[in-house]
This record gives sequence, C-alpha cells and structure tokens, in this order.
Amino acid sequence: MIKKMGKYFLMTCACFFLCKASFAQKNAGFYVLHPSIMQSDIAYYNALDKPEDVVNFVPDAEAYTWMSDNIPLFECPDSTLENTYYFRWWSFRKHLVKTPVGFVFTEFITPVKFAGPYNTISSALGHQVYEGRWLRNSEFINQYISYWLFHDKYLKKQHFHSFSTWIDDAVYNLYLVNKDKSFLEKTVPALDSDYHRWEGERQLKNKMFWQYDVKDAMEESISGGRHVKNIRPTINSYMYGNANALAKMGAILNDVSLEKKYQTKAATLKALVQENLWDDSASFFEVKRPDGKFADAREELGFIPWYFNLPDDQTRYARTWNQLIDTTGFDAPWGITTAERRNPLFRTHGSGHGCEWDGAVWPYATTQTLKGLANLLDNYTHKGKMNAAVFYYNLHKYAWAQQKNGRPFIGEYQDEKTGAWLRNESRSRFYNHSGFADLIISDLIGLRPRADNILEIQPLIPAGKWGWFCLDGVKYHNVLLTILWDKNGKKYKKGKGFRIFENGKEIFHAKKLKKVEVNLR
Repeated sequence: MIKKMGKYFLMTCACFFLCKASFAQKNAGFYVLHPSIMQSDIAYYNALDKPEDVVNFVPDAEAYTWMSDNIPLFECPDSTLENTYYFRWWSFRKHLVKTPVGFVFTEFITPVKFAGPYNTISSALGHQVYEGRWLRNSEFINQYISYWLFHDKYLKKQHFHSFSTWIDDAVYNLYLVNKDKSFLEKTVPALDSDYHRWEGERQLKNKMFWQYDVKDAMEESISGGRHVKNIRPTINSYMYGNANALAKMGAILNDVSLEKKYQTKAATLKALVQENLWDDSASFFEVKRPDGKFADAREELGFIPWYFNLPDDQTRYARTWNQLIDTTGFDAPWGITTAERRNPLFRTHGSGHGCEWDGAVWPYATTQTLKGLANLLDNYTHKGKMNAAVFYYNLHKYAWAQQKNGRPFIGEYQDEKTGAWLRNESRSRFYNHSGFADLIISDLIGLRPRADNILEIQPLIPAGKWGWFCLDGVKYHNVLLTILWDKNGKKYKKGKGFRIFENGKEIFHAKKLKKVEVNLR
C-alpha cells in the first residue's frame, strides 16, 4: 500500500476551513459522495509538490476546485486504489496547458527537446483521451484532439506521426461517453485522411504495417531496433482498432461508403494479424522481422490485440494470457514486465541508460495490458486461466507500484524486482504516459460505454472482495450516474445491494454485484 507519510501533518489548516457554501456549490451533481473526501489527498499532494516549479493551466492551489468540477468521485475499501485514483487525476491536471490554439495535455512536466510546440508529444495520446473522456468538461480533450488533427499538419515540422497512435479508436470511445455527434462530424474527415496517410507511410504490399520500435514508443526492445522495419502487433492492432472505429463512426454519421470501406480494412487486418503475427509454437502474438521470421520473444505487446478485441474467441489465442500469471513469464514483484523473464535477452540493454522495453515495467504497457485483460474477461468466452481475481491483483499491484520512497509517484519505468524508477530525473515527475482512472471507471467498476441508450456495467471486483464502493457524479450520455454497492446497507444508507442512480433517481437495484444492462431514462 502506498504510504502517506506525514500526510495529515503536512496538510495546512486552511484546507479544513473552506466555507460550507463553497462545499455546497462543489457538491452539485454528486448524489452520495462529497468532494471533501479527496480534500486531504489533494492537500497532501500539494504539500509534496513544494516548491511548485511548473505551473500550467490549473495551479496546485486550484486543484481541489478543478477536480471537484471535473472528475467522478470514487470511494472503496482498498485505500491503495482510491488514493492512486485521486493522485492520478491530480497529476493529470498538472499537464493541462492553455495555448493560443486551444487546450493540450503534455507528457513530460518539463520541456523535452524532441517535443512539438507547447511540449506536445503524441505517443500517449490514446491513453490521455481514454483518461480524459471522463472529465465533465469535454472541451479539454476535444481541443487537444483538434490540436493534433487540425494544427500540427500546418507546422513546418510535424510531430503527430512521430509515434504510432490509436487516435481514431480513442475518438470513438470518447463519443461513447459524451455522445457529441457534432465533434465526430468535425473530426471524422480528418481521421479518414490521416488513416490514408499512415497507409502511405507504413503499409507494406501485403497490407500489413511496419514500424520502428522507437516510433511505437517502445525503443530498445528485445525484438526491435530503432532502424528496423518490423511488422509489429502494436501498429497493426492500432490500425485495426482505428479502422473498426472509423467504420462505426461512419455508421453513426450515416456515411455508408465510409462504413463499408473501413469494415473491409478492419476485416483484412484482423485476418492478417492472426495469420502472420501469431506464433503457434509460442502461443503468442509476436513481432515479425523483415526476413519473415519471428523475433522469438514473447513481449508484453503481444497482449495488445485484445485492447481492440481483435483476436477470435478461441482457446488457442486465450492461452496467451496464461503467461501473465507465470513468474518466468510476465509476473514480477513490481508489475507486469515488458518481456518474458525467461528470455535470455531480458534486461540486457543497459539499466537506466535509455528507455529499455526489454523487460522493465512500463506503466504505458501495463495500461494496455489491463485494458486488454478486461476486454477478454468481459467480451470473450475463452479466457484461459484469467478471472476477475487476476485483473484485481494486477490492477492493485499497478496502483501500489506508483510510489517512490513511500510517497505517490508516477514515472517512466521501473525495475521489476525493486520498484526503483530507472529514469527518475526531474522530467519524469508526474509522467503522463499511461492511464489509471479509466481502468477504475470502465474496467474495475465496469462502466462499459456503448452507442445505444443501454447502460452496461460489468464489475471486475472479485466475489466477496468488497462490502461497499461508490462511483459518483460520472457524466455519461449527458446524465450524471451514481454506481453504488453496499452489501448490508449501512455504509451509504441507501438500502442493501447494488444500485444505480441517474441524476439522483434510482434506475436499477439488485441484491448481488453482477453484470447490468438497463435503459437510461
């Protein structure tokens, strides 16, 4: 568990004396919880950030107000998950920058030489959009997406294609939360054009995509190389996800031609990935080298196809996931490794001297793997040895690992045995290169966004693990949701069981915590 050393000692008395009128104003839209539940956490994080040497759109002094206005509140018996949830929103807020062309989010808190204007980098764009889709004010994410689609292309030196991205998929999943059709109408033509640009830059004659590992933001990998044109599960899965999303957005916009075009592209890529990147002898999706041979290394990127529900629902593919719980595979004391631990080249690229994806734990990849695992559990019949307990174990370990010297910290990557941050210099503080809140909201609590008016919730909380939890003030389809579990009814005084409220009015009740499909009013 993350230690809060000196937390209450560090809090200033002023934090306790915010007027009740202010609290009442900030409580708008919350039916059960109150923003004050995160007050001490924010005060603690602010105290640790002294002196505040980097100030963007929302300074630390305004973090409580901004978070009260923008994020869903979350409470559960697992203090590690709850504390990390608020820490990640607090640090996400630090990266919000107001520019002359709109809001953007940064990846590094301090400027880096390879970034574009306003310190923008596109490598974690998908993670940032998935995370930011739960903000009540959609303009922060809308403007950030617009920056990449409509501003970057006019720059003398463009940066959008510096890294592979699943931007189309992320835009579609943003729509599933906010139902902003006008934003789709604005962005889909640009996304369509951008997809064709990727085809021109990275598509081979066989219709698959190649990429350098560094341009996948996964440099110094066992399988790759900064100048090696490998066919990778990463970019091919991303492009499948993007094509699938464009087909669905075409259907929403009644653009039959666009829908059919991308249905064909998605089906083609799905078949090609399974035909060409599946190594049956290893039971894993692997990188294929330019000579047509497999890289002969199980790497964490082999789980990425499930992020987009790409693989067929078959036993042979599900066996991939058994490696997640194997200590000679990907299970390490401080998280999920980026390469299997049994591989002879594991951690051989020089610890801490570069950005090595040859085995160390990367939050970026952990986020992708946990999302893929949640999809497997929610959407597939064949699951191998996976279950909700495996998901919870790995999510909890991911939360617990976000610390340094017993204090909350999120950096680039970690030693899998000691938890030491291998690039912990100033630039890696509050590293905005992964996701966490979305994993809590959409995967653990299980609010699975969809395009129709049915609210679907599939909790991945192991049976009997929690006696209570509450996710409150979630803006979804332009209503505010409260999702609540109270086994004996004593915690929240709303009655026993699993309850869902829409704008404060109950729309579902069950005695047990289970999958829910209910119509929104």
